[in-house]
Amino acid sequence: MAGGGGAAPAPKQDELQPHPVKDQLPNVSYCITSPPPWPEAILLGFQHFLVMLGTTVIIPTALVPQMGGGNDEKARVVQTLLFVAGINTLFQTLFGTRLPAVIGGSYTFVVPTISIILAGRYSNIVDPHEKFLHIMRGTQGALIVASTLQIIVGFSGLWRNVARFLSPLAVVPLVALAGFGLYELGFPGVAKCIEIGLPQIILLVIFSQYIPHSLHSEKPVFDRFSVILSVAIVWLYAYFLTVGGAYRHSPPKTQLHCRTDRSGLVGGSPWIRVPYPFQWGAPTFDAGEAFAMMAASFVSLVESTGTFIAVTRYASATPLPPSVLSRGIGWQGIGILLDGLFGTANGSSVSVENAGLLALTRIGSRRVVQISAGFMIFFSILGKFGAVFASIPAPIFAALYCLFFAYVGAAGLSFLQFCNLNSFRTKFILGLSIFMGLSVPQYFNEYTSVAGYGPVHTKARWFNDIINVIFSSKPFVAGLVAFFLDNTLHRHHDATKRDRGYHWWKRFRSFKADTRSEEFYSLPFNLNKFFPSV
Repeated sequence: MAGGGGAAPAPKQDELQPHPVKDQLPNVSYCITSPPPWPEAILLGFQHFLVMLGTTVIIPTALVPQMGGGNDEKARVVQTLLFVAGINTLFQTLFGTRLPAVIGGSYTFVVPTISIILAGRYSNIVDPHEKFLHIMRGTQGALIVASTLQIIVGFSGLWRNVARFLSPLAVVPLVALAGFGLYELGFPGVAKCIEIGLPQIILLVIFSQYIPHSLHSEKPVFDRFSVILSVAIVWLYAYFLTVGGAYRHSPPKTQLHCRTDRSGLVGGSPWIRVPYPFQWGAPTFDAGEAFAMMAASFVSLVESTGTFIAVTRYASATPLPPSVLSRGIGWQGIGILLDGLFGTANGSSVSVENAGLLALTRIGSRRVVQISAGFMIFFSILGKFGAVFASIPAPIFAALYCLFFAYVGAAGLSFLQFCNLNSFRTKFILGLSIFMGLSVPQYFNEYTSVAGYGPVHTKARWFNDIINVIFSSKPFVAGLVAFFLDNTLHRHHDATKRDRGYHWWKRFRSFKADTRSEEFYSLPFNLNKFFPSV
C-alpha cells in the first residue's frame, strides 16, 4: 500500500483534538433568562407539575397509612405538600439560587419520619385519627427544629465557605450519585406493573429521541412535550385495562399499582380547600426526634447541592457561585420550616426528576418553573381536579424516573471534562468515592430491610437514626469521601490543581469575577443592594 493511491490520508489536525471544554452547556433551546412563548411556557410548566406529582403522591401514600390516617387524611397531606412545594419553588426561583429548580418532597426525610411513627409514646393511642394527628404534630416539631440547620448554614455563608473548596473532581461523584443513586426508584417501580411501566419507558424514548430525528420538523413538538404525550397515552391505556376488567381477579397489590381508580385521592379530596399553618394542631417537640430530623436536613442539604449543580448545567448557566448556592440553601431551610408549619410529614429538597426534565426538554427557562409552581398551588386548592392527576398509577412515574435520574447522573459525569483522567490521583478519588457511595448505603439498607433496624443499634434511638440516615444516602457518602480526599491529598502541587480542574472554576468562585454570574443569579427588585452576593 505504501506510496500507492490507496493510502489513507493523514488525519487532519482538528480531528485528533479532544472535544473542547464548555463552561455552559451548548444546544439548550432556552436558557434561564430567556422564556419560551407563553402558550408553550404554560404547557411546559404543566409538564413540570406532572413530573413532580410522583414524589408528592408516593411519599404520603407510604407514610399516612402507617401514621393511622385514611384516604381523607392522605388527600389532605398530598394537597398540603403540593401547596407548600409551589410556595417553596417560587421562593427558590425568585430569591434563592434563581435556578429553574422545583422544590418538592424528599425521600431523605422518610427514615426519621418512620422513626417518629414507631416512637413508643404513640403506641397506646387507640383511635387511628387521633394517633395520626399526634404523630403529625411530632413530625412538625422535628421539622421546625431541623429547618434551623439549613437556614443558619445557608444564610450565615457557612456553606459558601465549604463550596469554595469544591472542585469539578469532587462534584462528579456527588452529582452522579444524586441521579444514579436513586436507581431503586426506577425499574423496581416500573416492574410493579410491567404492562404499564414498560410501554411508558419505550414511548418516552421514542417520542423524545427517535421521532424528532426522523421527522426533521421545524417546530420541536415531540421532544419538548414527550412527557405529556406519552403519559396521556399510557394513562388512557391503563384506564381501559381497569375498566375492561383486566385486573378483576388480580391480587390486591397488583390492583393497587395498576388500576387507575385505587389511589383513593379523588374521593378523599374536597372540592376547594386552602391549606393553612397548624391545620393539624400545635406542633410537639422531642429532642431526640429533632436531632434525627436534623441529620436528614444535613444530608438533604448535601444532596440538594448536587442537584443544584446539575440544574445549573442543564439550564446552560455558568457554574454556581458559592455565595448564591449558600443563599439557595438558606431559602431551602425556610422551605423546611414551612413544611413544619403546614404539616406535610416530610421535608423539602430540590426535585431530581425535574432537573432531568430540563435535560429532556432542553429548556432551562426560569419562567417555566415559576408557571409550574402556579399549577401546584392552583391544583392543591382545587382538590378534586388535582386528585385526578395525582391518581396516575405509580409505575408510570417510575418509568419517567428511569430517564430523568439518568440525565442527572450524566450531568455529574459531564464534569469529568474539566479533570485529567490520565492522572492516578483522579482515578483513585473518583473510583473510591463512587464505589463507597454505592457500597456503604447498600450495607445499611440491606441490614435494615432484613433486621428491621439499622446496623447502629444502641439504646439511644436518636443516635441510631442520625448515623443510619447519614450513611444510607449514596450522594452524601460519595460526596463526603470525594471532598475529603480531594482536599487532603497533596492538593498544593501545581499539577494537582490542574488535574482536579480547580482552575476552570476559579473565576466563578466570587460573584463579581464573571459578568455572566450577574445575568443569571442576581436578585430581582434591586435586592442585590441589600443582600450582596460576595
